[in-house]
Amino acid sequence: MKPRAYLAGPDVFLPDAPSHAARKVAICARHGIDGRPPLNEDLASLGTLPAEEAWATLYRKDIGMMDGCDLVIANLTPFRGVSADSGTLVEIGWFLGRGRPVFGYSNSAAPFSERCRQHGSVLPDPIPGVTVEGFGLPDNLMIEGALVQAGGHPMLIPPDGRDRPFDSLDMFEACVALAARRLGLA
Repeated sequence: MKPRAYLAGPDVFLPDAPSHAARKVAICARHGIDGRPPLNEDLASLGTLPAEEAWATLYRKDIGMMDGCDLVIANLTPFRGVSADSGTLVEIGWFLGRGRPVFGYSNSAAPFSERCRQHGSVLPDPIPGVTVEGFGLPDNLMIEGALVQAGGHPMLIPPDGRDRPFDSLDMFEACVALAARRLGLA
């Protein structure tokens, strides 16, 4: 049986999320992995529920999907800020806590500290004098540490130093190929 990969990331918010997810699933299949994208395809049917019940239903559905997966491949491209999507980070922690492999990629080439500096020049930090760790990492050191601990490899970023569009799939495919190698599929 193919290993099942939970395809974490804010891709679910893209306007064409189902077709984007289908492309990701096809890439996974080419590498011997069964990609499982969490989609909010049932969101419309939840519209009649009270908000608390609707979000809790989506949460339980995603946890159930994660429980049925062997690993996570996470889109850690900065989302609505300088860092990865917070929900995706919770999902990484879930897999890390269960001792399952964690792999991640970003379509952003700029180091975390540089993105923070740029952000601070536009929107000053409300707490003067607060610093951000450097280290030249693609995101917060805890994210990098989780990837190295649970997947054995740092976050994949564009090797040519140029950002990719948010929905670009070349870094995703590189990450899937890496996961396949680490799992002995390639």
